[in-house]
Amino acid sequence: MPSPSPSPEAGSAGIRKIIYYQEETFLENGQEPAVPAVRAAAAAVLANPWAGSGPSADLAAGSAGVAPQLARVLSDRLIGGLGGAESIEAFGKAAIVGTAGEIEHGAALIHTPYFGNLVREFLEGSSILCFADDRAEAGQPLVIPMWHKTAAATRSHYQTITTRIGDGPRADEIVIAAAASTGPRPHPRIGDRSTDPTVTSAVLEGATA
Repeated sequence: MPSPSPSPEAGSAGIRKIIYYQEETFLENGQEPAVPAVRAAAAAVLANPWAGSGPSADLAAGSAGVAPQLARVLSDRLIGGLGGAESIEAFGKAAIVGTAGEIEHGAALIHTPYFGNLVREFLEGSSILCFADDRAEAGQPLVIPMWHKTAAATRSHYQTITTRIGDGPRADEIVIAAAASTGPRPHPRIGDRSTDPTVTSAVLEGATA
């Protein structure tokens, strides 16, 4: 895959580096998946725009200024790597805040319309993006959950991808990531809500209504 051209959004968002990770499973339990899927994660390491501020600091302006740029940069990487938005079936998002920041700093960049709405639009989805967030030192593995971009209850697309940035986030940085997959887990076969039986504790105990 050719390297993407530099994004003007990257510099203005305070991004130090962008990492793109992609994997494809050719065999699962010794057999080829019926639907080979490619999973990928794009992550940006950026300066924490609220570093040094207290818990009373207003995060709204920083979120509105930075989050849309992150959404554009990360979505572009996923779209370019996975063959277009139309090829993507599942998505998710995540954040790791450096140790000098607050969990709320990561939330301000991924849990507002300025990020989630735009990633959903760029990747042509309609589901709410599932997510993970944490505060950790540099090198912490980032496990990003995903589900179907238009049918969140579709269990075949419940999956994760793990990526790791060796030198980030530094104490005053944040890692923001978006992930996507072109298909379901290998060999999905646990059914779906449309085919589930009715299960309650009373049913399992053999009680009748």
